[in-house]
Amino acid sequence: MQKNLILASGSEIRQSLLRNANVSFTVERPRIDEEMVKAALLAEEATPRDIADTLAEMKALKISEKFPDALVIGCDQVLDFNGQMLSKPETRDEARDQLRQMRGERHMLLSAAVICEAGKPLWRHIGQVRLRMRDFSDDFLEGYLDRNWPEIGHCVGAYKLEEEGVRLFSRIDGDYFTVLGLPLLELLSYLTLRGELQQ
Repeated sequence: MQKNLILASGSEIRQSLLRNANVSFTVERPRIDEEMVKAALLAEEATPRDIADTLAEMKALKISEKFPDALVIGCDQVLDFNGQMLSKPETRDEARDQLRQMRGERHMLLSAAVICEAGKPLWRHIGQVRLRMRDFSDDFLEGYLDRNWPEIGHCVGAYKLEEEGVRLFSRIDGDYFTVLGLPLLELLSYLTLRGELQQ
């Protein structure tokens, strides 16, 4: 018998990716102080990859404990810029600083997904995308912020690749779904192999 699938995320994009793939699921938002967890992990010198994986697992476990019979998907995405983790910008000035710092440089997006059942992790995957920002002008940057702030404040790296943010880049190596915050192909493959989705 197929299990109920729960997405432990309030992300509209992750929800729409699953809906567009015709996957049936419900949403439960985990209450976790992500900033406190990130701060603790950074104090222990955890890598951005480990931080994404830990947060995804914590979210899935939190909801899995409430719904032990369901399969719970937890997700998290972090931006790794030369080993330093960048978070969502809280102000327009912070967004400007981040984009100036990354201009003409490479960074990585890491999108972690963990599936838990009965309070235990069953599966995990961390998708990785390498992106190179072009050397855009200060005028373009200001216009970009005028047009896109505050919406990009909800986005790691201060861009939405599915919108005007794509104009910030000269090269992207990796999976588009991973850029959007969910390693969708790997997740669907696992659910299909388990028999939760039709072969």
